[in-house]
Amino acid sequence: MSTTTITLRLADAEKQLLADYAQTFGMSISEFVRSSALARVEDELDLVAWDEAKREFDKNPKTLTAEEVASKYL
Repeated sequence: MSTTTITLRLADAEKQLLADYAQTFGMSISEFVRSSALARVEDELDLVAWDEAKREFDKNPKTLTAEEVASKYL
């Protein structure tokens, strides 16, 4: 996997806060910011998927038992 660099402008106090927090968990600032940003994106995508599933369920609120699911898909 190739990598690229992103520049992030922070106040000194913000940089220190991130550095301290990352160090607490044995991470570099880069590791912490990368994992935090990717986790945020994943959370947002999960919310979109949930909203779509909820709208679909609201249109047709029929549910299946575990046995019905097993007999249908297994």
